[in-house]
Amino acid sequence: MINPTKLMRGAVSAIALMGAAPLVAGGVPVFGVVSAYAQEQLVGSVLFEGNRRFSDKQLLAMVDLSSSGVFSQQRLAADIESIRQAYDRDGFMSVGVTARTEATADGRVRVVFQVNEGERAGIAAINFTGNNAIGAGSLKGAMLTKETGVLSWLLRDDTYDEQKLAVDRERIRLYYANRGYPDAQVNSVAEYDASRNAYFINFTVNEGQPYEFGNVNIETSINGLNTNVLKGTVKTGQGGRYSVADLQKTLEDMAYEATAQGYSFADVRARLDRDVATGTFNITYLVDEGARVYVERINITGNTKTRDFVIRREFEFGEGDPFNRSMVIRGRSKVEALGFFSKVEISTAPGSSPDKVVLNVNVTETSTGEYGATAGYSTVDGILGEVSLTERNFLGRGQYLRAAIGATQSGRTFDFSFTEPRFMGMKVSAGVDAYHRIYDETTTTFYGSQVTGGQVRLGVPITSTLNAGLFAGYERKIISDTKDNPQYRSSLVTDKQEFNKAFIGYNLVWNGVDSVKNPTEGLYATFSQQYIGWDHNLLKTEARARYFMPLLDDSGIVASVRGQAGVVNSMNNTGVHAVEAFTPGSQLIRGFQPRGIGPRLTSGEYLGATMYAGVSAEIEFPIPGLPESYGLSGAIWADAAWIDGSNLPNINTGAAAPVGVSAGSVDQPWRTSVGASLIWDSPFGPLRGDVAHVLNKSTDDRTQVFQFTISTLL
Repeated sequence: MINPTKLMRGAVSAIALMGAAPLVAGGVPVFGVVSAYAQEQLVGSVLFEGNRRFSDKQLLAMVDLSSSGVFSQQRLAADIESIRQAYDRDGFMSVGVTARTEATADGRVRVVFQVNEGERAGIAAINFTGNNAIGAGSLKGAMLTKETGVLSWLLRDDTYDEQKLAVDRERIRLYYANRGYPDAQVNSVAEYDASRNAYFINFTVNEGQPYEFGNVNIETSINGLNTNVLKGTVKTGQGGRYSVADLQKTLEDMAYEATAQGYSFADVRARLDRDVATGTFNITYLVDEGARVYVERINITGNTKTRDFVIRREFEFGEGDPFNRSMVIRGRSKVEALGFFSKVEISTAPGSSPDKVVLNVNVTETSTGEYGATAGYSTVDGILGEVSLTERNFLGRGQYLRAAIGATQSGRTFDFSFTEPRFMGMKVSAGVDAYHRIYDETTTTFYGSQVTGGQVRLGVPITSTLNAGLFAGYERKIISDTKDNPQYRSSLVTDKQEFNKAFIGYNLVWNGVDSVKNPTEGLYATFSQQYIGWDHNLLKTEARARYFMPLLDDSGIVASVRGQAGVVNSMNNTGVHAVEAFTPGSQLIRGFQPRGIGPRLTSGEYLGATMYAGVSAEIEFPIPGLPESYGLSGAIWADAAWIDGSNLPNINTGAAAPVGVSAGSVDQPWRTSVGASLIWDSPFGPLRGDVAHVLNKSTDDRTQVFQFTISTLL
């Protein structure tokens, strides 16, 4: 669609290049007169007025007058247009740019650009026609361009840009191609509404015929290659919907597996036979010996901060090794996964001989440091805040560093963490954590504490989805029980009582979900064990798992089932002290306060539990009528939990004899609840509010109807 404002601006620029002196860009052009003596004068300085979106430094980089140093009408007109185009690309359609010149004492010219930014144009609506198989909400989620929403002022993702729109058309086409529609065609038209200062973007989709994968075979000309092992890499199973991504992933994994078997030059291609009548693609994977080409040199450019070795180590080959395209693709994916670069481009060039190739890796670095101060509210901790410093690429060596100071209404925290992802050059991560935490005494906790500790840890990848970790550390806890009211005096600990513990353990993490941030399919599970010694003699074991599955394709409705369990055992039968017992609450079953379930004394003091188990079922869904860009979704759920309250003689109080265990705290080991949630994928992290209705509880349990927390994977 032709934009009259842009047409007028183009005319103004054309007149400027013919020798006139337009001093305005945007709106109605105004022509001024600049004294003839200024034509040959040097530019003394360039100033800007009225600019808020771009800083003086950013605008200075856009104008030619500042770098050339010589004033001319043509340069002035070109600089005005350059500034206007920068605002135009950022969505300021009604921007006006004027310029004036002032003579300086030394005979030079001072140029002052005056910017009237106006209001930024947004995206009023994104509409689709022809999308019968996939909903508009799912397609909008695949796009970079978003409709104007409540957070658009912060995210600035509602700016109209034709180049970005071209990328969106391709993203929508690929979205269809990965969901059974390889022939989908996508067109778009953008219309600007001056009265609303916003765009309406209309997409027309021709979906084409849906296809599934048919018969799958593997053929090879390489003697000794185990094709049975290659079958495990196939993602295009018979009966599954056609997917370009699954096809490409199979090609990469199959070539990688052939390389792992010792055939470094293996080349994998796919032969597709389309059967229109049945709507299937029969696939034959051809595994043959490729050309014997070697990597002569790897050139890395664009990394001003990141060291070369941080990038090189992500490629599982080096200079002089066989060149394998699947290894290159896998290496690029690993470099992208580092999160240090906004763009990673890899190209090849001929080497010094026909059997050699030069690999050129060009990266565009992005910010890896975060300095922040956050504040919020949680129903668990009340008002809370944190000041933190995080660097994900410390000194350009790929190391992770974080230091944070936090505060809540009932405590303060001081944390430090450092991780080296490639300890001694191996595929092993190593790290150290240190912390000091102060928990105030309250009427519900009966005593406070000061906890100081730290640990060292190692992480080892076992497979692409399974990782193992080892850790060991020390912690010192000093109890504070100073309240004068005897009613709130603890029966489990005494004031200034000290507990020391040394611990060592391991954990296993299985990450089989399609996305850690927004999972829709797969299993995520953890298992950990640790031995706790010094003042204790305990073995603590915990396991958690959650399985995700889409209920309806491309509807955004995802179901999940979560299970968790834990047990702490005394190794010498002397009991488990309350300070090391589990304190399950809303993280186990919603609808209950922290430390709200489990055995407690008749005074109300919480004992904790030596065993727990829980299961939860949840369905998350997009909220109808709300734009996807809001990041809001809803959920309904049901929780059930079992708390050990029958083995109380194994709980060693470590102090004077308790006043007795409340019978009401152990009369019902099972708790159940149901509820609904509102989840917000905010710029500050995933937040959720849960409204719960408790169905079953013990007499002394403490419930809560609403809780506001950070959403977690488990």
